[in-house]
Amino acid sequence: MANVRPVAEPGKQEKKSAPPTDVDGYLAAVPDEARAAIEQLRKTIKAAAPEATEVISYRIPTFKLHGRPLVAFSASKSALGTDKWSPKNHCAFHLMSPPLMEALKDELKPYDTTTATIRFPAGKPLPEALVTRLVKARIEENEASGKGYGKR
Repeated sequence: MANVRPVAEPGKQEKKSAPPTDVDGYLAAVPDEARAAIEQLRKTIKAAAPEATEVISYRIPTFKLHGRPLVAFSASKSALGTDKWSPKNHCAFHLMSPPLMEALKDELKPYDTTTATIRFPAGKPLPEALVTRLVKARIEENEASGKGYGKR
C-alpha cells in the first residue's frame, strides 16, 4: 500500500491554505533547505535586475521589468512540504523564454530543463554567475522586443 494518499473523513474536506499574496509569504511556506536556495536565487536576480519589481503571478514569485515578466522562481510541491508523495523535490528558475533556452541549450545541458524552466535540487543551487547571465540576457531580450506581451 505504498504511496497511497490518506482520504479525508466523509463530510470533511482538507483545509487548503490561501495562496501567498507576496514573495515573503511564499518564502515563509518553503522548508529551510529549499528556502536557502530560493533566497539566494532571489538575491542574485535582484542584483542583476535592480529596477525589477517582485509580484506573485500564477502563484509563484515573478520579477517584472517595466511591467513585463522577466523571470520567476518556485519550489515544487514536495519542496514546499505539501505533497510528501511526490517523487519530485526541486526548485525552479523560470526563464520565461523558449528562444533563450534554445540559444543556451549547450550551456544548460547539466541541468534539468523544460521549454523555459531550469530545475535544480534545493541542495545544489544554480551558480550566481549563470543566473546573472540569464537575467541580463532576458533584460536584453525584453528591451529588444520593445512591444508585445506585457508592454504598457
